[in-house]
Amino acid sequence: MNHRPFEDWLLDDQPLNPTQKRELDSHLRACKVCSAIAESNLALRSARLVPPAPRFSARWQERLVLARRAQRRRTLLGSLFFSLGGLLLLVFLAGPVLVSLIGSPAEWISAGVHALLFIYTMTLAVAEAGSVLVRVLPGFVPPFVWLVLFSSLSGFALLWSVSIWRLMRRPQGVTS
Repeated sequence: MNHRPFEDWLLDDQPLNPTQKRELDSHLRACKVCSAIAESNLALRSARLVPPAPRFSARWQERLVLARRAQRRRTLLGSLFFSLGGLLLLVFLAGPVLVSLIGSPAEWISAGVHALLFIYTMTLAVAEAGSVLVRVLPGFVPPFVWLVLFSSLSGFALLWSVSIWRLMRRPQGVTS
């Protein structure tokens, strides 16, 4: 049974036309779920409203200010610890290079040339391995597998893009 329009009519405060009222009344006689929604909606509308406690708004705003301060403090401390950890990791990994740079300029130059040669030879090795794979791999893998692989990657890229888009559109903080 389709409850959707009836639930919307029950929960919205919009007036219904006579046809909709007849359809809703006949549905409420047959459906226990929607009649329970109608009863609870009637009970909620007839409930007496209790005014908020004195200074409720002021206390809530004070707590909001305190929560924002705490959030800023946590963000600042997290950023500080993250930056400090990254700096320590960088010093640990780059320590041997930094120690060698403290020496004479000849050591600086040799370390720089060594690093450049390492990067150059590594780039050549990766490019050669990639070109071999590009030449050999298509012969081993059937075209259908390539189609499935690229379709899956495209689907994941689309899913990732939509997820990021929806995440960025989500309202943040308190809205008025």
